[in-house]
Amino acid sequence: MPLVRPFAGLRPVAGRAADVCAPPYDVLNSAEARERAAGKPWSFLHISKPEIDLPEGTDPYDPAVYAKAAENLARMREEGILVQDETPHYYVYQLQMGDHVQTGLVAAASVKDYDSNRIRKHEFTRPDKEDDRVRQIDALDAQTGPVLLAYRADPELDALLASVTEAPPEVDIEADDGIRHRLWVVSDPALIDDITRRFDAMPALYIADGHHRSASASRVAKARAAANPQHTGEEPYNYFLSVIFPHEQMKILDYNRVVTDLNGLSPEAFLARVSEAFRVTPSEAPVRPEHPGQFGMYLGGQWYRLDIDPTRIPADDPVKRLDVSLLADNLLEPVLGISDPRRDKRIDFVGGIRGLGELEKRVDSCEMAVAFSLFPTPMDALMAVADAGEVMPPKSTWFEPKLADGLVSHLLK
Repeated sequence: MPLVRPFAGLRPVAGRAADVCAPPYDVLNSAEARERAAGKPWSFLHISKPEIDLPEGTDPYDPAVYAKAAENLARMREEGILVQDETPHYYVYQLQMGDHVQTGLVAAASVKDYDSNRIRKHEFTRPDKEDDRVRQIDALDAQTGPVLLAYRADPELDALLASVTEAPPEVDIEADDGIRHRLWVVSDPALIDDITRRFDAMPALYIADGHHRSASASRVAKARAAANPQHTGEEPYNYFLSVIFPHEQMKILDYNRVVTDLNGLSPEAFLARVSEAFRVTPSEAPVRPEHPGQFGMYLGGQWYRLDIDPTRIPADDPVKRLDVSLLADNLLEPVLGISDPRRDKRIDFVGGIRGLGELEKRVDSCEMAVAFSLFPTPMDALMAVADAGEVMPPKSTWFEPKLADGLVSHLLK
């Protein structure tokens, strides 16, 4: 079984991609999805967030929701909006956000290699979220939300994928958020074989985003294999929908923190405690950290630059040396008393796409007492954690631009 293989994708018919393309299911809540899909009968949100077609207040985990997703998918196929390719292909997918461009491959990735950790993880998953995706896949008989993967950049492979983009794309659309999505279909058998061989020579792929989608695909594969007396390992359920980019092209934004209170400390006492582990420098401008080990802090209408004492950075621990860990271990826990950021209601997380102004807004409104800006986690650091078999702290990475749902889906039969 190869690490990745081509597949016969389910795609919008020519001219309909803009009508179908939708944000990932997990970046919108039900109310936002309902508003975004209003007046758009072919939006993929009717499949990925099907509760929007049921009475308001419907539990998104109700069995009726998954049944509605299947009904909506069937309707879009019957109406000729979504059509399956007749033969297996790879698809080259290019994302553009402003001046940033990244070019990767849409492929079916091996569940077996996920299970053996050749496709490497860096996050824990939650059983309830896995259960949701399992029910969605089983109801649709399809994987519709791609897993975002990375490979260590390979100049020859990168150039090969880029060469595909010299032809006119089959899809070229700009989504509501200004992100441009382009898609090329790879049909040449020799090129398909070459791509498969190049990926199969890789020691590992890395999950960037989509841990619950990949974990649920693994569960579905195990269940279907157990129920299939004729199981061969070649069935579509043995693979999961993925988009794979070279790591050097991927863009990780800062994932910042805001905290509701100073843990009983006055601002002066708080600053004194922070100074035990960081060099604290007032700043007249908002602080966007320039390198790892540097942080911004917004407190009482004032920005500060925090530079951690270098002796507090572990040399040989890929998790503990992450900026999210340095902040947690040297400030959030010992000073603010936040020992479990997954569950502590006093802390919230703000994706860097919202900008530093969002941090000021949350503090100036008195909703929060203090905010911290972080340097984005480098891809090399993520891969080092995954290679070590370790897990990153929660909310360590914020990838932009986001993949679209609906441009290519992977059918399981």
